[in-house]
Amino acid sequence: MTKRRFLSRNKKSSGGSSFQIPWKLLLLIGLGLILVGTIILGVWSLYLDKVVREKFEGKKWSLPARVYSRPLELYEGLPLTPVLFEKELEALGYRTAAPVSSSGQMSRRSASSTEVTYEIFTRGFNFWDKKEEPQRFSLRIDDGKVASLMDEKGNAIPLVRMEPEEIGGIYPNNIEDRVLVKLDQLPPLLGETLLAVEDKHFLEHHGVSPEAILRAMWVNAREGEVVQGGSTLTQQLVKNFYLTSEQSLTRKIPEAIMSVLLELHYSKSEILETYINEVYLGRSGSREIHGFGLAAQHYFRQPLHELNPQEIALLVGLVKGASFYNPWRNPERAKKRRNLVLDVMRQENLIDDKQLKLAQAAPLGLAAESDVSLINYPAFVDLVKRQLKQDYQEDDLRKEGLRIFTTIAPMVQRLAEKAAATRVAQLEKQYKQKDLQVSMVVTSVGSGEILALIGDKNPRFPGLNRALDAHRQIGSLMKPFVYLTALDQPQNYNLGTLISDDPVSIKGGDGKLWEPKNADNLSHGNMPLYRALAQSENQATVRLGMQLGVKTVIQTVKAAGYPGEIPQVPSILIGAVDMSPMEVAGMYHTLAAEGVYTPLHAIREVLNAEGQPLKRYPIELDQRFSGQSTFELQYALQAVLREGTGRSVYNSFPASLPLAGKTGTTNDQRDSWFAGFSGEHLAVVWVGKDDNAKTPFSGATGALQVWADLMRQLPTQGVNQQPPEGVSYDWIDTSTGLLSAEHCEGAVWLPLHNDFKPKESVECKINGDTEEHWWQKIFH
Repeated sequence: MTKRRFLSRNKKSSGGSSFQIPWKLLLLIGLGLILVGTIILGVWSLYLDKVVREKFEGKKWSLPARVYSRPLELYEGLPLTPVLFEKELEALGYRTAAPVSSSGQMSRRSASSTEVTYEIFTRGFNFWDKKEEPQRFSLRIDDGKVASLMDEKGNAIPLVRMEPEEIGGIYPNNIEDRVLVKLDQLPPLLGETLLAVEDKHFLEHHGVSPEAILRAMWVNAREGEVVQGGSTLTQQLVKNFYLTSEQSLTRKIPEAIMSVLLELHYSKSEILETYINEVYLGRSGSREIHGFGLAAQHYFRQPLHELNPQEIALLVGLVKGASFYNPWRNPERAKKRRNLVLDVMRQENLIDDKQLKLAQAAPLGLAAESDVSLINYPAFVDLVKRQLKQDYQEDDLRKEGLRIFTTIAPMVQRLAEKAAATRVAQLEKQYKQKDLQVSMVVTSVGSGEILALIGDKNPRFPGLNRALDAHRQIGSLMKPFVYLTALDQPQNYNLGTLISDDPVSIKGGDGKLWEPKNADNLSHGNMPLYRALAQSENQATVRLGMQLGVKTVIQTVKAAGYPGEIPQVPSILIGAVDMSPMEVAGMYHTLAAEGVYTPLHAIREVLNAEGQPLKRYPIELDQRFSGQSTFELQYALQAVLREGTGRSVYNSFPASLPLAGKTGTTNDQRDSWFAGFSGEHLAVVWVGKDDNAKTPFSGATGALQVWADLMRQLPTQGVNQQPPEGVSYDWIDTSTGLLSAEHCEGAVWLPLHNDFKPKESVECKINGDTEEHWWQKIFH
């Protein structure tokens, strides 16, 4: 009664506006909210299900184009030294073993300082033309060349192709990188260890495991640090693949739902394989290292299947925190983590006590961090990108997983890098210079393949690529093309033709006189054509060029391969034109290849992600100059090194090795150039300063020294000495240009066009000097 009165009074006091909600209505509202929540959850789950399936079934990753070097092809007679071969094996990550029993291993046995026998077990490789299976063979190097090549049964092998070195990539904008690994390519020990440490009941749960959370809490408390995680591998994959690493309820709920959905739609093997390729395991500069396949290369320079137990344990340990356990930055922390993982491996009977003891005592065994970079040879890869863009879209190069096989020879590249860096440092110290720079292009004579490219004295610096983009005056490097223009007119000129080196004065279009001087400020009267080039006489070259016509000389330069425009002014005859080292190399390659023009190229083959060929880059050949005229020019370029401006080079080369080349120096010695070749290799070197400041170097004292340092270490063959059809050697008198004879005063032995030899002979005065000249030492 009292309660009813209170309610009655309360109703009155509230003006009759209050009412009591019936419990049935509350129940309906509750059921409605549950229904709406269920619908929302269902719709959200359907959306998450769509997200899960679309990404998992589509293209999971944007894969960069991978760039490979040319493979080292071994055959009997190949010029090769033990030092260079071992550098090649080191770059490929071969390990010393006795006996050699599996791929990626090698052994070495020395018989003498020059004779070494190797036993090698290759890894095999899927090349553009066929798949090479792993093979075991022996190789004997003796006296600077491959003396024998035999299979494991002792039978001779005609050719062995080593796997190429991966030298870089062309990456997506987010620079995520990985090497995809199939589940059947995963070492069983790695798979078992990963599950033991990260998700022991992976095969039993359905995406989320409450038991795993409780178990992880117990194990971590027992070990005193985080050894196991509570999230399943499926949850970790969802977090990395679909979500963020944010620790919040708003992320954990969709993570759990998506984990269940992932397990509902896909098999355990599919989930595990994706995890193995997705997990984050470190960083190299701006490049993120994802997946165990790339991590093996990143930390150990080894394929995944060649890792030993302690290396596997280190990688599995990094799953918990690749930055925290970075083995280069925190080696003790990484080793402790690795050893804890090894303990788990032993507890799960994945290794025995002996293996555990050896593995925990072993050093980390990392590759040098300085050897791990986004791109090994940035200047060369820059060139590859530029040439690829002529045929492929930028997006394809960054996302489609193309495989680019290039022409770079890592052995030559490393020799070139060492020669350039060491010599430039010496020049800076000796001449008290600062900020010297260097660039170099090395090609294979005949094929036009670029074997090495240096754009900076720090070869790993991806800045200005001087080999391609630094255009500097080339100075006397232009002169051979003036003389080639003359020799291409054999009815008028030969190597013995006399040309005047008297002073020359030419009025320009502005009325001013141009009066070039020789380097020694002297005039030398009449001199044979070959000697004017060997001594790099400016006055003689300008006089000859004006006789031939500036326009005609320019036509020769362009026929040799120069793609740019050249002003028709007399000063270009002695090099007043800007070119890059790459452009110079293209022109000089035509001279080295006996007048055959071949575009210089850095790419051999392009394959898609499945290994199917997309494009080949065949060698293009075009005979631009006669074999007779280029052979004669090569002789004159040999004279440059024997008796001319580059003669210092034979202080460190055997007289029996014919080499050819030309020095180049610009005004105030702002640029030091050398372009030279053997029968197999051409190298163009530039040394100078980016601000175009003066230097104390001529072409001979600067660039030539870098070139010589490289060529001394490079197994190579000399310039061809066999004259082509239509050319033969004869004695020419240097004072008259007429025929002479051996032992006559002033007689030189020159290659001449048979149809246009001089008709008259000079009276012979016997030369009392019986010492053989350089050409006699070669030809006699």
